[in-house]
Amino acid sequence: MVIKIKESQKWLGLVANIAIALFALIGVVVMQENGQLGGLSAELGLSTASAKQAQEQEALKLRLTKTAPTFGFDNLIADWVFLKYIQYFGDSEARSQTGYGLNTLYFEIIINRDPRWVDIYPFLSTGISYYLGKPEIGVAMMDRGLIALSPEIDPQAWRVWRFKGLDEFLLLGDIRASIRSHEMAAEWVFGTPDERFAPLFRQTARFLREDPDNTLVRFQAWSSVYYETNDKLVRDRAKQALLSLGARMRKDEAGNERFFLPADKVKE
Repeated sequence: MVIKIKESQKWLGLVANIAIALFALIGVVVMQENGQLGGLSAELGLSTASAKQAQEQEALKLRLTKTAPTFGFDNLIADWVFLKYIQYFGDSEARSQTGYGLNTLYFEIIINRDPRWVDIYPFLSTGISYYLGKPEIGVAMMDRGLIALSPEIDPQAWRVWRFKGLDEFLLLGDIRASIRSHEMAAEWVFGTPDERFAPLFRQTARFLREDPDNTLVRFQAWSSVYYETNDKLVRDRAKQALLSLGARMRKDEAGNERFFLPADKVKE
């Protein structure tokens, strides 16, 4: 009888925790809909407060979110914060006044709550390494995420090593670190549906080791950045880098821009 009572108490405790979490999440949704949690809808609804004040309020709420208990709903919190980040990042009118200073705080919460979420790392690279111009922070966050990842956990985990290697090479100029990242990308992609990329990553690592200023390597790296992002700022930056390397551009039948490197620009 005592055992049954204890088991019932544990079960009731679990139900209570779930109920608390659900009520908290419902409250969050309601507050979001009423414009009380910042983000795009809140900023558009503020007629007297400046965009700077709205950003300060959002920063406060994010700090509270960062330290608040999640009752085991870490992944759900990460999802919610990412949606808020998309609202924040996409509000170009407000960002033209305040900049993108909260990008780091958003991703600190997301990485802490769900480091295995592979799909958010391209957004991290764009938002922090490119928009904030702080690739050292972006790379450090990817390092933290990689501790929790493996090809067994997610066959796409190699992408984090790839983005990390590109940021290290193109933005930080840390050739040694980029070599290791590309070697790890080749190791992690092997045996996955994308293992066709393994030779490319090994080749990149080898070229970086032999000749880090090789035009072909830089062309391949910036091409990857260009084709793997839909962000206009990042794509424009990659396009200018490709053209400065001597690449030529032509449009395919669908109107998409394609780059190629003339033979005289490639070192033998």
